[in-house]
Amino acid sequence: MVPDLSVELTGRLREAFLEVGYDADGVLGVLGPRAHAALGRGEPEAARRASRDAGALGTLIRLFLLGDAEDEKAVRRALPGVDLDAAIGNEVLRGDGAELRAGLDVRPYGDDEGSWWVVADLDSEQRGGPVPADHVLGVGHASISLARATSRRPVGTLLDLGTGCGVQALHASRHAGRITATDLSERALALAAGTFRLNEVDVELRRGEWFAPLRGRRFDQVVCNPPFVVGPPRVDYVYRDSGLEGDDASALVVRQVPAFLAEGGVGQLLASWLHRRGEDWADRVSAWLPRGGGVDAWFVQRDVADPALYVGTWLRDAGVDPRGDEGRAKAGAWLDWFAENDVEGVGFGFVTLRRTDTEHPEVVCEDLRHAYDDPLGPESAAWLDRVAWLRAHGNDDLLATRFTVPPTVLLEEVSEPTGDGWEAVVRRLHRTDGPGWQHELDETAARLLAGCRGALPLADLIALLAYAQDLDADALTAAALPVVRDLVRHGMVAPA
Repeated sequence: MVPDLSVELTGRLREAFLEVGYDADGVLGVLGPRAHAALGRGEPEAARRASRDAGALGTLIRLFLLGDAEDEKAVRRALPGVDLDAAIGNEVLRGDGAELRAGLDVRPYGDDEGSWWVVADLDSEQRGGPVPADHVLGVGHASISLARATSRRPVGTLLDLGTGCGVQALHASRHAGRITATDLSERALALAAGTFRLNEVDVELRRGEWFAPLRGRRFDQVVCNPPFVVGPPRVDYVYRDSGLEGDDASALVVRQVPAFLAEGGVGQLLASWLHRRGEDWADRVSAWLPRGGGVDAWFVQRDVADPALYVGTWLRDAGVDPRGDEGRAKAGAWLDWFAENDVEGVGFGFVTLRRTDTEHPEVVCEDLRHAYDDPLGPESAAWLDRVAWLRAHGNDDLLATRFTVPPTVLLEEVSEPTGDGWEAVVRRLHRTDGPGWQHELDETAARLLAGCRGALPLADLIALLAYAQDLDADALTAAALPVVRDLVRHGMVAPA
């Protein structure tokens, strides 16, 4: 059965939620930061206690966020104007004797600008067992990560490929004029439609596999949280399994997104890739790009998982006990496939693509496995800007440019004691904002950057440094230019 989250039902729910304050701020106000954090860790008791004296809002918190059974009269008071029979008939609620429980996960979710509600299926803990094959995942770590990694500059048209419960499209509503969302799953589209109606967000929904419903169309931006789990070609759960072998799902999206981008359009997605014995992961993912170029690409690797840990994590995510018969059978087949394909690890990260007509697109693959606080979205947009600036400025232009070092960039030195005092063994340029890039430098490069104060062009700085250190100016220029380009690309040196 596919629920019908009609305009009438979602409108009544919206009115009730607004009336009782069931939104992100309201929930936090009742629970307080400690109980709210405990709930996020899967520890509900503190939240249950905090909600006891919160009236109708407390009822909705226990009903939808804690999975408790609530008295029908209390639910009716908390959802004034809502036809409970219609809510039960369309899975929003379900009967439990004389009480009611949530049939769907309907929860507040917000950003810095406000709060939404997201409709999804109950997870394995809420269900008390494994999820079904057509399970529609709610707001999870992957969807939040993609939202934080996505550029939010205004665009005319945006595609949310594989929308699921609609999280990425909600974020897109802040900066996109028109939004199209697709999914293969009929159930996912039904729940996404409920999400959009609850929030009064206008989204065009299309059903179909991958890009099939979008022939002949192009978008200013594409976002995608695909079923990127890697392994044998099977579909246990549609939200994570593509039916394609290995990392072919990620490869398919990277390969095909550019054809659906307008000139200058940007595609951003989560992806996974195999680390195979004797193969560089950067070579693997770069080979996914369309032949003939025309695409700037930035692959950022956030983590590499051990195969055994990877398998156990995804089994538990679906509510399958790795120690049970089903879990052991699935884990065995999965690990056998990894062994047969020489897989030593599974990489995970973000991909940013831009369609361009240049003959020399920029393709960069780099690790970003250290912790950082700032969202990657603004950085991905700035990275594309810096790549475009570098493309438009040849070496002669760079030499004529006055550069500065941003105040967020620091030079760190590690020294060791010697007979004459301390001697620097490591000089590291560290950007303290954004993703926290780091570059190791030699003494000559550090001296060059010390002169980047916006007063002199790079050519003059190199000439002065060559004279002061008795170095060949041409050789120093040849060595300095690629370093400066790399630092510009990472926002550690900027045109004045």
